Amino acid sequence: MYQFSALIPLRIGSKGIHKKNIKKIGGKPLCEWVIQAACSAKHIGNVYVSTESSEISEIIDNLDLDVTVISRPPELATDIASTESVMLHSLNYISSENLVTIQATSPLLSESDLDNACEQFIDQKNDSVLSAVRMKRFLWSDDGKPLNYMPESRPRRQDFDGTFIENGAFYISNCGLLAETKSRLHGNIGIFEMSEDTFIEIDTPEDWSMVEKIMNERLSHAA
Repeated sequence: MYQFSALIPLRIGSKGIHKKNIKKIGGKPLCEWVIQAACSAKHIGNVYVSTESSEISEIIDNLDLDVTVISRPPELATDIASTESVMLHSLNYISSENLVTIQATSPLLSESDLDNACEQFIDQKNDSVLSAVRMKRFLWSDDGKPLNYMPESRPRRQDFDGTFIENGAFYISNCGLLAETKSRLHGNIGIFEMSEDTFIEIDTPEDWSMVEKIMNERLSHAA
């Protein structure tokens, strides 16, 4: 039996958008969208938030969701601290075979995405999984070399498989291999494909506006 726990890293600092992780979007703090998705996913047993902020901890406590807060050392909440360092720190508090690390900057993530990814992880016998979007764009290197097609046989868009690009929504890591390799991606790596509208990670005010528009459209269609 595979066991999955979710980790959502949340720090209070943000360069592009002030207190981004707790700023409201669609009527809720940004982080609440992915926390709800994780708590609703049937394959995820426990949900953890790693934060250095008492303000974020208070917001999490008031969500009335089954979430455990891990107190993060300040040195792991700087601009230069890696996500891997936060993941490795969390392993001191999480007992699980596999860790689903979810980014709050992808609020369009759904519980079905998470459940389908966990099932894919099991079915494909993956050691780690990344979420990605298939983009049908022709890519070039800085020195003018094509990266994903041949110009002399340029395919039609409908015949072009495209290229996977990480959307940063989540990663699934085997906890043992994460501790061993210090990398979120390791061993037999799988790719979980998400819809094209989940490509944007919220880093700038422009990103925020685009995601908010998509979210409002989704909410209006669901009403």
